[in-house]
Amino acid sequence: MKRRSVVGIALGLVACGHAAVVSSPAPLSGPAAAAAAPPIAVQATATIIDLAGAPIGSASFTDTPAGLLVIGSVSGLGIGVHGVHLHSAGRCEAPFASAGSHFNPGGAKHGFRSPAGHHAGDLPNVVTPPAGAYGFQFVAAGVKLTGKDGLIDTHGASIVFHSGADDYLTDPSGGSGGRLACGVITLTK
Repeated sequence: MKRRSVVGIALGLVACGHAAVVSSPAPLSGPAAAAAAPPIAVQATATIIDLAGAPIGSASFTDTPAGLLVIGSVSGLGIGVHGVHLHSAGRCEAPFASAGSHFNPGGAKHGFRSPAGHHAGDLPNVVTPPAGAYGFQFVAAGVKLTGKDGLIDTHGASIVFHSGADDYLTDPSGGSGGRLACGVITLTK
């Protein structure tokens, strides 16, 4: 109803020879603009290697207000669905058991479908296409790189890709199979 009234008034003004002017508010500047986009304080990277130690991908990690933003690409995993997790140790020695268990500072059960919550290091599956290369972007809600309960502590941290799909429920790793690839997460900023 209000929209029709505004349109009717605007048309009436145009018909009477008056132009209707619509303007947007001025963009934010000064302290209000700076508060809207906080500077990125902590970042990290990882070179992802396969079981033979060859580099097959990379990932970047950035603290955001929503959690840890993970962006990267990987190839050579084989066609299909692969579980991905953040692990509690910064070591990637084949067969990658050295990466430790999933990052889990809250002591939760595994999986997004678990009624008891999920590990902080649980990430969505990736689906590798026929070409074998895959780009990914995740947000690990509530996870940060450093500080109390931060991902990178005295043991470091890693990202691990598994041979099969994570069922998002079975403890401790979602039945996602063996570890195919791993990257040690290293602070850069």
